[in-house]
Amino acid sequence: MEDIQQIRDLLAYPKDIIVFSHRNPDGDAMGSSIGVKLYLEKLGHKVDIIFPSEFPSILTFLPRTDDIVIYDFEKERALELIKRCQLMFFLDFSSLDRIDALGEHVISKNVPKIHIDHHLDPEPFADFVFSDVSSSSTSELVYRFFRLFNNCIFLDEKIAECLLTGIISDTGSFKYSASSETFQIASKLMEEGVDIAELQNNIYNSLSDKQLKLIGYSINQKMELIPEYDTAIMALSKQDYKEYEIQRGDTEGLVNYMLMMKNVRLAALITEQPTIVKISLRSKGDLSVQEIVKKHFKGGGHKNAAGGQAFAKLEDVVSRFKAVLPQYVHN
Repeated sequence: MEDIQQIRDLLAYPKDIIVFSHRNPDGDAMGSSIGVKLYLEKLGHKVDIIFPSEFPSILTFLPRTDDIVIYDFEKERALELIKRCQLMFFLDFSSLDRIDALGEHVISKNVPKIHIDHHLDPEPFADFVFSDVSSSSTSELVYRFFRLFNNCIFLDEKIAECLLTGIISDTGSFKYSASSETFQIASKLMEEGVDIAELQNNIYNSLSDKQLKLIGYSINQKMELIPEYDTAIMALSKQDYKEYEIQRGDTEGLVNYMLMMKNVRLAALITEQPTIVKISLRSKGDLSVQEIVKKHFKGGGHKNAAGGQAFAKLEDVVSRFKAVLPQYVHN
C-alpha cells in the first residue's frame, strides 16, 4: 500500500472515527470492524461502528458488540456520529449500496476515507484503498494493514480473536480461499493467546433448538436437486419465515449444507424477504457464482460465494435461476 505513510500521518493524533460495514453483517464484517475499533482505540482514537442492520446473535460473544450502532434502530444517533466524525473506515463491501441509506450520508461527508476489502470491482468512493481479491477475508487484509501500519505493535488477544473470527467465518474453517499466508496469519493471531477450540465452538456450536429444527426442515422439505446440473436449491417463503420465526442470522450457513453432497457443485439458498427476494450462491472448484449474481441478480461477491437480489415473486426467482443454469454449469 503506497499511501501508508499518509495514513500514519492521519492517525498520528486522536480523531473521531467511524467504521462501516455492510447490511446483514457476517463473521468477517463483525470481526474486522471490531478488530479495527479496538486497535485504533489503543492508539487514542474515539471509534464507533455503524452497521445498516442488526447482526446475528451468535456473534455476541465478540467484545464490545453492545457498542455497535444499528442504523435501522438508531438513525438519529448514527447521523450525529457521522456529522462529527473526522475519518471513516469501510470494511468488507465493495459498493456503497451495501450500506443502504448510509451511503448517501457518508459520500457527501468531506473527510478522509479508508477502504479495506477483498471483493471484486471496488467502487472508487475512498481516498485510500487496500484491496486484494485473493485474500481469504477482510479480516486477513486488516491484519496485513496493521502489519504495514506499525508492524502490529498494538495487537492483543481480543483483537486477535476478532480477526480470527472473520478468517474462520469466511473460509468455512479454512476450507475455502485459504492460502499459505492465511495459515501464517492465523498462527500469528493464535500466538496472542486465542483459544482456537473455544473460538470455533462459539462460532459453530451456538445454535438454538429453533435454528437446528430449521436446518432439518430445510434439508428434508425444501431442498430440490437438479442432478443434470450438479445443483441443489432451497427456497424459503414468507410462510416459512413466519412458521419457524426466522430472524436475522438464522439462515447463516444454511446454503453450505447442500455442498456437503459429493455430486453437488452449485448450491442456492433463495429466501423471500418482506419486500425483496434474496439469493445466496456457493460453489466448488472453478464454477464461478459471482458471474451469475452479477449478470442476473444485481449482486456480487467472490468466485465461490456470492449473493444477489430481485424484486420479484419467489417462484419467479427460482425459475429464473434454473433457466440460467445451462449457461454456467456444464457436465
